[in-house]
Amino acid sequence: MSVNFESVVNFIRAKDKNINVCVKNQDDFYKIISDVISDSRDVKAGTLFACIKGENSDGHNFVKTAEAKGACALLCEREVDSDLPQIIVKRVRDFLGEAAALVYDNPAEKLLMVGVTGTNGKTTTTYIIRSILQAAGIRAGLLGTIIESDGINEKEADRTTPESCVVQRQLASMVKNKCGACVMETSSHGLYLGRIKGALYDVPVFTNLYPEHLDFHIDMENYFAAKKLLFKNYTKKNFMGAANFDDPYGKRLLSEFPKNLRGFGLNEEAGSRAFNIKTTLNGTELEIFTEGFEPLKLHSPLVGGFNVMNTLCAVTAMRGRVDDEAIIKGVANVPQVPGRLERIDLPNGARCFIDFAHTPSALKSVLKTIRALSGNKGKIISVFGHGGGRYQQNRPELARSASEFADEIIITSDNARDEDPMKIAEAIAAGVAPYVPYKIIIDRPEAINYALNMLKPDDILVLTGKGPERFILIKDKRIPFNDAEAVNAWKNKK
Repeated sequence: MSVNFESVVNFIRAKDKNINVCVKNQDDFYKIISDVISDSRDVKAGTLFACIKGENSDGHNFVKTAEAKGACALLCEREVDSDLPQIIVKRVRDFLGEAAALVYDNPAEKLLMVGVTGTNGKTTTTYIIRSILQAAGIRAGLLGTIIESDGINEKEADRTTPESCVVQRQLASMVKNKCGACVMETSSHGLYLGRIKGALYDVPVFTNLYPEHLDFHIDMENYFAAKKLLFKNYTKKNFMGAANFDDPYGKRLLSEFPKNLRGFGLNEEAGSRAFNIKTTLNGTELEIFTEGFEPLKLHSPLVGGFNVMNTLCAVTAMRGRVDDEAIIKGVANVPQVPGRLERIDLPNGARCFIDFAHTPSALKSVLKTIRALSGNKGKIISVFGHGGGRYQQNRPELARSASEFADEIIITSDNARDEDPMKIAEAIAAGVAPYVPYKIIIDRPEAINYALNMLKPDDILVLTGKGPERFILIKDKRIPFNDAEAVNAWKNKK
């Protein structure tokens, strides 16, 4: 997996004849490139260093570091002071993914590519799809919010959709490790910023769309347009995917790509639908009918109505690509998804559920599910906050959602970043219904311990917002912390 500098130049020039190339001597064209990297800390010998100009840093300022670590060429947006050969383009991200794909021998072409986009349910849906593929005997890599897996090695993910050169490198590792498929979350940021360039998808999947990231996208139309890029710009010929028939934006996708998408939902008009649904705190039984196939009876260890939709989504996407036995087995054996209704049983008979829900709709869905499954045997205590620098209108809406189904609310911190956590909490508190008692405890570990200490048998603590995250962000500090570890530490002292 390597090409010479001239090959990269010719590849990019074929896409844009107006690029500039700066070389010191003719031999520069024969330099061998074996890696494409945008983080100077990861540069090694044989690297094409991509100088990305981001919100917080400019890669052009780290050229000397990259050069000292063995970079052999640069992809940049302006000529820099360096002896390395340079390809100068208007916007690095427009060429980075495809240049990386060239260097890594186009790995996406060798994999069944599954991309899942939407506001809620992406992570769980990817876990179910990967479980189904593995049940069919297909090794699958996974890229998403929680982990990056190349089929053998796993590590915690830094972001939902990594930079395009990282995606291509991971896909190449999957091919090397004999994966037959890649299942990945494709975030709206990742799509808009071109982080999946260089990859085309066989199975694009749309879960739903709710107000989120509007600090970035401004309005829902822009948000939807970013999601639609997966289907419009990043699909292989004759792709076949799935979209949520019950979601208005999903219906728009189904109308725009009628030959390439199956609609799923609970609506009887959906082409793939779930029925005979029975869910408890221990799992879910359901049947799925998909046009052109026999009905499937399934058991899933996942609970809740939204996991019915996640399962339906995954099954719809995979129906016809693998046999029914693999679907049945894959759904039955899907592992616990960290921070997605992650259950911890407590010594006195109470329970804690940890979930990543951080939007009003997601929080409402989680609490509604827990309320329905609890049988009203005990109280539901809701503990949550809201991230700094995120869509501020969601703050009182989170409290309104919690007020519908929680008996008591504890407002705490959640990655305050550069904002005052007390002001965030006060903005949330403004939406609490007058009949619901609440308390503000900014320190998250203290808030969790307070809630755990007040639980009685059959009570349920619903701890949301951070899910599987292993840190708290306060200003420029990344403080180690994990909700499940905090609950288990309290539990182990009892």
